[in-house]
Amino acid sequence: MQTSEKHPSSAGVHMYHQPVQGIYQMLQSNVCRDNSSQGTSVCFETCKEQYYTLESCPPTTGLMDCDSPSYASISSNRTPFSPQPSHSCYSDHHQSSSDNTYGSPISGLSSVDDGNELKHKLRELEISLMGPDESGIVDSSGCCINSGSLHGASSRLSEYNWDQIVENIPQYDLKEVLKLCARAVSDDDIPTARGWMDHVLGKMVSVGGDPIQRLGAYLLEGLRARLESTGNLIYRSLKCEQPTGKELMSYMHILYQICPYWKFAYISANAIIEEAMRDESRIHIIDFQIAQGTQWHLLIQALARRPGGPPFLRVTGVDDSQSIHARGGGLEIVGKRLSDFASSCNVPFEFQAAAISGCEVVRGNIEIRPGEALAVNFPYVLHHMPDESVSTENHRDRLLRLVKSLSPRVVTLVEQESNTNTSPFLHRFVETLDYYAAMFESIDVASSRDDKKRISAEQHCVARDIVNMIACEGVERVERHELFRKWSSRLSMAGFQRCPLSTSVMTATQNLLDQFHQNYRLQHTDGALYLGWINRPLATSSAWR
Repeated sequence: MQTSEKHPSSAGVHMYHQPVQGIYQMLQSNVCRDNSSQGTSVCFETCKEQYYTLESCPPTTGLMDCDSPSYASISSNRTPFSPQPSHSCYSDHHQSSSDNTYGSPISGLSSVDDGNELKHKLRELEISLMGPDESGIVDSSGCCINSGSLHGASSRLSEYNWDQIVENIPQYDLKEVLKLCARAVSDDDIPTARGWMDHVLGKMVSVGGDPIQRLGAYLLEGLRARLESTGNLIYRSLKCEQPTGKELMSYMHILYQICPYWKFAYISANAIIEEAMRDESRIHIIDFQIAQGTQWHLLIQALARRPGGPPFLRVTGVDDSQSIHARGGGLEIVGKRLSDFASSCNVPFEFQAAAISGCEVVRGNIEIRPGEALAVNFPYVLHHMPDESVSTENHRDRLLRLVKSLSPRVVTLVEQESNTNTSPFLHRFVETLDYYAAMFESIDVASSRDDKKRISAEQHCVARDIVNMIACEGVERVERHELFRKWSSRLSMAGFQRCPLSTSVMTATQNLLDQFHQNYRLQHTDGALYLGWINRPLATSSAWR
């Protein structure tokens, strides 16, 4: 995407100390509950640690050969799991869990309420963490006012006995401390926010720890970056440069292999398109996230096996600067690889490059030919398009209307099941914490705790998205996820109707998940496939026409 090149590098952390080992059980309550009846609730039923900081973690090199088949299977350097404080009509709230693991079913999705109960619970933890001489009167804004000589916000830091808090770190719930710090940031209580960061959180997080410690390290970096600056300045404040070319693709390959998120997008979309094009002799696919183009290898193989011979296939690949950065070259690389692969399968093939951000695509960038059945693919890409809360141009809805005007036979949409688009900062932080806690747990079961390659992959392929969601606002925030019901509303307003998913689509996707950990769950609800980790929906796949 046009703004993709502005992603912050996530590898630059200012200071992380060795984490304190212990059980964080100080407050095990549900911080947020949602009593709203809006939308559909989706519920999925059912060592010795070596620590590194972001700055000390050794680089990973030589993981794989650029020319190997596995190298070519990577989508791009942008990962979905990697998958504005404005209040538009699309703002949404849903359920959140504050547990460190996702082992017990919940009702509804992750989200936040109107903030009152959240502040109440956070205040309870604040009071429990304050020293015996620091108690005071809670005012109407939830701030504790000492009966002594406190004078305004600049003196709030004196409310906390940081020495005593540090002594009791092993008793604290890391999630709750992160939320306390985020609330201080949200309230512009800079002294208190820096107190939590410097005295407490820096000692509780680690990129080599358990899932919540690793996630906490990246959330802490996002909070630090948010305090230091906004917009473009954030990217200059983060220290480490992004990896390039072969190194970055190696990181992506690690996550591609141990997690099903990109494969879920590829397999489900391919099955939908293959079924929709069963009787077509000429097929045109517009891929709005072409990346390496390897999604289409399986489809080309399937078309080659058609009784009566394969159809003609044309692929238009929409690209962005981040994909170029990951590949180490332009779309000619993708076109050459796909053409060679199609030729080896005896499938008539043509590739057309659209080296342009999806936000900039207009009718003239896409060639539509008579007699071709059109399929459009949106794999984890629409959430990067700014909507009405960012720009009056509203590229998110504009692009959907443009695609509808092309009269496609089918449109495939795969997106993260998360609500971070128009949520206010504190709500967005809680949602990000809940969502990525589940995702980091899913990564953890597939790799040893001290796997340096996995640590590097998380730093370079996931952390930058987290930092972007926490630290950035306005046009600089490109990670703007919405729930499936919001996407459904947008697609319906653009004139689309949902296509039912066949048994073959669900079977193909389930066969994929059978290759991964049993805690991954697949559910078919409201015409969409939900991929989840135990009880937390993480991604959805759907078809439209």
